[in-house]
Amino acid sequence: MNIRPLIMCGGAGTRLWPASRDSFPKQFAPLVGQHSTFQDTVRRVTDPALFDAPLIVAAQKQRFTIERQLSEIGARADLLLEPMPRDSAPAIVAGALAIAETDPRALVLVLAADHVVRDPAGFRSTVAAARTAAEAGNIVTFGIEPTHPSTAYGYIEQGDELPGHSHVRRVRRFVEKPNAAAAQQYLLAGHLWNSGNFLFRADVLLAEYARYAPDSLAAIRQALASSQTDLGGRVLHAEAFARAEKKSIDYAVMERTQLSAVAPGRFGWSDIGTWDALWDIAEKDEDGNVARGEVTLVGTRNTYAATDGVLVGVIGMDDAVVVATRDAVLVCSKSRAGDVKTLVDQLKARHVPQAIEHVRSYRPWGWRQAVETGPGFLVRRLVVYPGHRLSLHRHAHRAEHWVAVRGAADVVVGDEPGKLGENQSIYIPPGKVHRLGNSGASDIEIIEVATGAYLGEDDIVRLADDYNRL
Repeated sequence: MNIRPLIMCGGAGTRLWPASRDSFPKQFAPLVGQHSTFQDTVRRVTDPALFDAPLIVAAQKQRFTIERQLSEIGARADLLLEPMPRDSAPAIVAGALAIAETDPRALVLVLAADHVVRDPAGFRSTVAAARTAAEAGNIVTFGIEPTHPSTAYGYIEQGDELPGHSHVRRVRRFVEKPNAAAAQQYLLAGHLWNSGNFLFRADVLLAEYARYAPDSLAAIRQALASSQTDLGGRVLHAEAFARAEKKSIDYAVMERTQLSAVAPGRFGWSDIGTWDALWDIAEKDEDGNVARGEVTLVGTRNTYAATDGVLVGVIGMDDAVVVATRDAVLVCSKSRAGDVKTLVDQLKARHVPQAIEHVRSYRPWGWRQAVETGPGFLVRRLVVYPGHRLSLHRHAHRAEHWVAVRGAADVVVGDEPGKLGENQSIYIPPGKVHRLGNSGASDIEIIEVATGAYLGEDDIVRLADDYNRL
């Protein structure tokens, strides 16, 4: 029997703002290497001798990003979509219930999509070592052998070795994130970092959750039973799922059950929860600096500097974080990187759009990026993926001008379909039905100039849509 990966894609990664935001959280950004951590997580469990196809549990609004990123790495997965976040326990239980429909005793490997594993072979060896303990009815978590006394992670105090399972121990207790002095004591005592990843039999986890949260289990069962299939993804019933108690799996089950066990491992794990954690795992120059993108450093040491386009120069900084995106810049002491969430909370309280939205927003058909705005006009860059198209729609208050700068687009204006080739433009007056599509084999790129007295997002009437957004 193979193991069924259950990959959790929740979380906004607020502490990695401005690169990570609610609209496009850190698990989908290429913060480490060429792929996103979500893609690397999927790639880690593609060995058909050990794993079946994964089940992805994610927010409904992220489905098209997930499908695009899966296609980029040639991977296949099933999707279970949450209508709203309810923390990790309801998400994991919903996934376990979905897997149990096929096999109640299936082995389920729960993985966070936003973690880094630098030694995939070591990870798979640790999973294999924990397998028999999970098959025997234990809920196994993966404990990471610490490399330093971190205050960023919770810890696991190990108990006795499980009889017959030489690489797995009982969990004596879970410990919250400590202060520096306690972290040093835990390191010396042989405690492990709590990775938040698990291996268990579906029926065992569900039985324990029923013991501690029967009403929530009933609500999640109903949410799954009343789910709807939409474009290949299974969407949990919103009203039923909302009745599940919002709680982490640690509080709901792991800290209460008598079946918790831990498999120690050292495979280069990090949850990259903060910018200083990214600095810690990255390759550094002779001055201890990490530079990503167009960055120039002068007289600077032990600093993380990154940009996704704009040129960044840093002079005379030590132990700092400098991150620039197209619409926001973060500068902070590396020791205060954990406080970025406080900054984002303040921005959200002031309703600053950059706290949540990126300048580039992803759509099921591709993406669009704001270039310039002013009184009565809006300029955007549109990229449409091959085989995709925007909805057939109209605007009451604005006109649009499309200029093709890369590739040939399919266009509809009124009743007339046509082609828009490179260096050609077309005008769409207010009230005119129109559509943009890509039937080619490569991305097409359009510059859109919208003009009018009102340019709000709600000025749209969709008449037909491939993505059920009517």
